[in-house]
Amino acid sequence: MSGSTPLKPGAVPKYAQLEERLRGAIADLEPGRPIPSERSLMDRFGVSRSTVRRAIANLVRDGVLIARGGQGTFVAEPRVESNLHLASFTQDMLQRGCVPSTVVLSLRREDADGDALAFFGSRLPVWCLERVRRADGEPMAYEIQWIRQELTPDLGARDLRGSVYAMLAEEYDCAIDSADQVMWGTTADERLASLLDVPVGAALLVFDRRSRSRGRPVEAVRSWYRADRYRVHMSLDASMRG
Repeated sequence: MSGSTPLKPGAVPKYAQLEERLRGAIADLEPGRPIPSERSLMDRFGVSRSTVRRAIANLVRDGVLIARGGQGTFVAEPRVESNLHLASFTQDMLQRGCVPSTVVLSLRREDADGDALAFFGSRLPVWCLERVRRADGEPMAYEIQWIRQELTPDLGARDLRGSVYAMLAEEYDCAIDSADQVMWGTTADERLASLLDVPVGAALLVFDRRSRSRGRPVEAVRSWYRADRYRVHMSLDASMRG
């Protein structure tokens, strides 16, 4: 970011001018590299601290920068973009050109309750699987997954670091062929922050999916994705008007 010149008043607000300057400079920097301090940017561009903070906040919001409390602001890793479609995490990451991997946190037997009970329709025994999903070695998502035990009786003896969807199809004749999914935003509490290697309060995307095979409820899963690493693409047209 050498050779910076002061910004001038005009039709475009100074914070927007600075945002574009920074966006162009950041494109040439490696992910993980710190950007100059607020004071340095104030001096280089002849702007106020509030202008610098607003420009940086917009770039953090857009996933170009990542703020780490007590450390500074850094160039973010590129976000993985996904189209909304019915696929496993493994398939999704491979289609995005990333290498997927998984850390299995726990697997236990329990009776379906809460939202899972409403989906499965009765207090069926289920497997409860907790995993952290990674892309190119970096945490991307934490998920908790409920799977009908009667359809997968020996799941506890399986390697659960790969695609459960592929396993359901190949080993249990339960290929997932339909699902309902909702999505919303939240922030990371202490546990999620630790699992996903983000600050407490970092933005997350939550996906709640209920999946079926030939009309049978098979799986319910809730996933928390890092909003700084993941974004969703949707194609809309006039035929989808409500």
